[in-house]
Amino acid sequence: MAALRLRLSLLGPPLAELDGAPIAVDTRKAIALLAYLAVTGRPQSRDSLANLLWPDYDTEHARAALRRTLSTLRSALAGGWVEAERDTVSLGRVGVWADVDEFRRLLVECRDHGHPESEICPACLRALGEAARLYRGDFLAGFGLRDSFNFDDWQLFEADGFRRELASALDRLAEGHAARGEYAQAIEHARRRLTLDALHEPAHRLLMQLYAWSGERAAALRQYRDCVRVLDQELGVPPLEETTALYQAVKEGSARAPAPARPRAEAAAGPHSHPMVGRAVEWKALLESHAGVGTDGRLVVLEGEAGIGKTRLAEEFVAHVRSLGGVAVAARCFEGEASLAYGAVIELLRGVLRELDADGVEPAALAEASRLLPELGPAPPPLEGPGAEARFLDGVAGVLLAASGLRPPGVLFVDDVHWADEASLGALAYLVRRLQGRPVLIVVTWRAEETPAGHPARRLLTETLRTGQARVISPARLGLADVADLVQAAGLGPELGTRLHAETGGLPFFVVEYLDALEGEEPDWALPATVRDLLRSRLVSVSEVGAQVLAAAAVLGRSFDVETVREASGRGEEETVSALEELTRRGIVAEGEGGAYDFRHDQARALAYEETSLARRRLLHRRVADALAARSRGGAQASIVALHYRLAGQDAAAAEWFRAAGEHARSLYANAEALAHFHAALALGHADTAALHRAIGDLETLAGDYAGALRSYEIAAAQSGSEGLAAIEHRIGLVHHRRGEWELAESAFQGALAALGEGEDGRRARIAADRSLTAHQRGRRKEALALAERARDTSASAQAHNILGILASKPAEARRHLEQSLALAESSHDSGARVAALNNLALAHRAEGELDRALALTGDALALCAEQGDRHREAALRNNAADLLHAAGRSEEAMAHLKEAVAIFAEVGEEGVMQPEIWKLVEW
Repeated sequence: MAALRLRLSLLGPPLAELDGAPIAVDTRKAIALLAYLAVTGRPQSRDSLANLLWPDYDTEHARAALRRTLSTLRSALAGGWVEAERDTVSLGRVGVWADVDEFRRLLVECRDHGHPESEICPACLRALGEAARLYRGDFLAGFGLRDSFNFDDWQLFEADGFRRELASALDRLAEGHAARGEYAQAIEHARRRLTLDALHEPAHRLLMQLYAWSGERAAALRQYRDCVRVLDQELGVPPLEETTALYQAVKEGSARAPAPARPRAEAAAGPHSHPMVGRAVEWKALLESHAGVGTDGRLVVLEGEAGIGKTRLAEEFVAHVRSLGGVAVAARCFEGEASLAYGAVIELLRGVLRELDADGVEPAALAEASRLLPELGPAPPPLEGPGAEARFLDGVAGVLLAASGLRPPGVLFVDDVHWADEASLGALAYLVRRLQGRPVLIVVTWRAEETPAGHPARRLLTETLRTGQARVISPARLGLADVADLVQAAGLGPELGTRLHAETGGLPFFVVEYLDALEGEEPDWALPATVRDLLRSRLVSVSEVGAQVLAAAAVLGRSFDVETVREASGRGEEETVSALEELTRRGIVAEGEGGAYDFRHDQARALAYEETSLARRRLLHRRVADALAARSRGGAQASIVALHYRLAGQDAAAAEWFRAAGEHARSLYANAEALAHFHAALALGHADTAALHRAIGDLETLAGDYAGALRSYEIAAAQSGSEGLAAIEHRIGLVHHRRGEWELAESAFQGALAALGEGEDGRRARIAADRSLTAHQRGRRKEALALAERARDTSASAQAHNILGILASKPAEARRHLEQSLALAESSHDSGARVAALNNLALAHRAEGELDRALALTGDALALCAEQGDRHREAALRNNAADLLHAAGRSEEAMAHLKEAVAIFAEVGEEGVMQPEIWKLVEW
């Protein structure tokens, strides 16, 4: 301690010592400020500190009071540690010892001892005992600020967290000492645990058991009576049956102590149980981000190269949050599954519903989530009608954010986001943009090399960093000292550390793999040439049945369950379970939540797959496809079934399932995934090529790939019978209209009318309505009016009133027609027509100077258009919004929309071809 100048003791009455002598300050606010900076561990804005400590002051007086307090505190600390910048204040960490930091460090240390948390080694007992001794009392006991409810709330929250951590430590100490027959120490910790919460019935029960095991039968019976009295007085309830049964056993003398457990070796580092080293800075950053979640949520990105330890760090953090009683849910993205629409979101939803009672989630949100989770019950009607897409995403977000009101804040973790499907990325973006008022921490990992600047995840990060709600943590490679620590923990000679660091470059994955391979070997062991050689040596030693199950698991290619891998491998239930136990012992797979399994490393799965013969791979893929197809309750798994049928060589079945997957993705507006599935169905020879090309053309139109859409429609037209030709010609006309090719659009509309048969009045009316808009763009106002007035179909009428509103000479008449268009579009569930009516109605209000109303309507149109994935019209709406915001004097927001509009306009149409009409789109 001689080297430490500032010592902070905050567990109990606060005490700050400088070189062993208590510091003297004449204001409690200085102590409060010092404690807050020490515990949060990060720079704080002056405004937030002023509001924390002087909530009743106006800004000017609060900042002045903060300046005086800072001056007092810096003087008491001899000018050191308090780092006051122009806008921020922080506490330097060099030469500072704080009991709160040491307390939590000791608790975290116990997770690195190479054994399950339910077991306790001698090193655990020492660390937990030291942590318990540091806890002199509740956080800042006896301290408070009468005039700052903000600080009192923060203090109460922190104190509650420390108490929960102490309670968990005392439980483990009592159980650990009891397992060794050390009943006196166990009773001491159990009694202290009970003082933290006299209503905690398990603590009463543990103390009864310990008294009985130590031979103090009378004390055990007294403890039961104390339990009965407290529960009756405070809660008016009797003890649980379990407690009463223990009481009867004590009375009868049958509550006998178990044989003392054999002491566990300390920190034995077997395969995949190595301590986490070299991550103190990153760990602190994660804890700070979690502690910094206030009324609003936050995003943390763990970024780095493959094998740097992002997943291990995040998993340790998830386990830490759960140990505090928080809800933490994890999902993982897999290479090769980028076409599985909402794959990561589905995994998160299932995780949240496992952690929380579904009764606590809004029924409307659960109903929307059932589109992705068939097990929740019948899905609601298709995504049609006003706001259907927004309700879907709101419902999904509502389920995922169900843990946001809990303490400590909930955590949603998505691993390997660089492999996420586009729909999941869109839903994640929707979620992150709605963290205001939702205290939850979203943690994602990605590989820097696979997440380029234009990746949607990076764009989302940039946007969130701008709001101050995001943080990027980039773990570095291990240093020589870190590798040496791992070598020492593995029980190997110190001379190996330098060599291992040089061989691996400090990449944690390589270091751990080499150490696992070295288990039981001499320090002069010759290092294999590559990590693949290490993994191959591990796979070679697997039993025959284990190898068969391993091959089936590798073919599944992701997390897998026992039943599916059993069906695929062809082995019996007992054989499969035994094989999975063997693979788990060997560190090849790991058992996760809900009985699911996953490969510990993607490289191990890839190697097992490559070393399975082609004939067996095809057989296994067919079995997997059959098993998944038999259990499929909807379209969510269709793409996985299709993939396995394709790899099994069964193209016809694969094509049919890819089409089903495309239709499912399209119904959820996962347009990119739908497009990929339809193309796959075509490539595999699906019989209905005309319908597939038409669907592909529809999706390419929304994406702004007009040349591609025209090619697809032309192919569909060539392969369609006369009954489908009119619909395709109509679509071709709409694409030409989007490109500003008015004469080609008119020609296509006429072709569509010519191809119509008898009894198709509804389509005839819709084509007439669309021709009216083209006529307007060509300057033929009378023709446009005549065509519009002829429309009688509901959807056509919506378009007719839309064009009549555009052409109206009087503002009141324009608004009347456009409001009628909007009502008709909503009643016919025509999202495209609804977007058009909202946009044109906004333009009408803008023309009359009603900017607020125009902005609201444009915002509604933009949200709906973005959900549909219509890139061209989204660009036009953002451009219109920029004009409105500029007129309203909101220049910064206007510029943000304008930049987005320019970026999207540049994507639309053919690359390198000037198409000015695309950029001119304002109304439609």
